[in-house]
Amino acid sequence: MRYFLEVAYKGTNYSGFQSQKNANTIQAEIGRAFKILLKKEIELTGSSRTDAGVHAYQNYFHFDVESELSSQLLYNINAILPTDIAAKRLIKVKDDAHCRFDAISREYKYYIYKKKNPFLIDRAFYFPYPLDIDLLQNAASIIKAYSDFTSFSKKNTQVKSFVCEIKESKWIAQNSCLVYHVKANRFLRGMVRALTATMLKLGRGKIDLDKFRSIIEKKDCALANFGVPPHGLILIEVGFPNNYFN
Repeated sequence: MRYFLEVAYKGTNYSGFQSQKNANTIQAEIGRAFKILLKKEIELTGSSRTDAGVHAYQNYFHFDVESELSSQLLYNINAILPTDIAAKRLIKVKDDAHCRFDAISREYKYYIYKKKNPFLIDRAFYFPYPLDIDLLQNAASIIKAYSDFTSFSKKNTQVKSFVCEIKESKWIAQNSCLVYHVKANRFLRGMVRALTATMLKLGRGKIDLDKFRSIIEKKDCALANFGVPPHGLILIEVGFPNNYFN
């Protein structure tokens, strides 16, 4: 039988979401906890890969077991996991449910703060420069008119398509931060950070809106800027169809 595990984590101390050789990852920590509890290796499939240092309020794994799991397992796994990873829900699903392929949206926020604040150091990007907010909003709106985001994908990726359906793209004020909020059916590797960094160049007057459009249309990642750190990025939600978990 198949289960989904909903997790949240602070990515500061990890080399990303997915297991890697000789690296500590979210998947590796959860796999270790399962091995202790269930006395065997569990194959975990992740919903949305996040890079090293990126945080998540919500992400998912799915896995298969031979017999039904006790509701006590969630408490037990949290007792084993480090303090910066939390198991939030354990959900029994259909045998063919897939946490990656069945997801219909991913929602991210990138947090920026302009006034020095020691409480935001590891979860937002300190960027104390003047920004034209109207230009940022115009750029965020322009993004929704495009579907091919080759320019905002890191080169070393194995995806076959660079097409993404952008459902929301806007800048908002939240908790003393300026936040880029974006939601799509899927994202490319490094895409949200590249969009954010390139728009920040626009907001500082380093490029104009025509240049921003040109960067998208030329489908060349050498033209985009990827220069914002991972700790400002948070995966907010992974969306599934209505009544998916019923």
